Amino acid sequence: MTALTKLDSETHKRAQKKERVNFRVSQEVKHTLVRAAEITGRSLSDFIADSAFNAALQAIEGVERMRLADEDRAVFMAALANPPEPNAALKSAAAWYKELAE
Repeated sequence: MTALTKLDSETHKRAQKKERVNFRVSQEVKHTLVRAAEITGRSLSDFIADSAFNAALQAIEGVERMRLADEDRAVFMAALANPPEPNAALKSAAAWYKELAE
């Protein structure tokens, strides 16, 4: 869990609950959700809301991570295609390495 996810999760737990979400599930799904809520000592509503919220954060984080990876890949490929001129530090390091190799 990243720091942002943890912060969002903490904010979610303290937020005043004003909105409603309604949906239908099969009897088997409801039975499983009720059992899981009981095992964790939470109400069914809290269990479902927390579980859905955490799943939503993971989905968003996964997409954002992939988007950033694509951007990073584009920057890397551009640097490979058009490398910058070597600076003084790189030239010095290359000369030092060349001396070692001889």
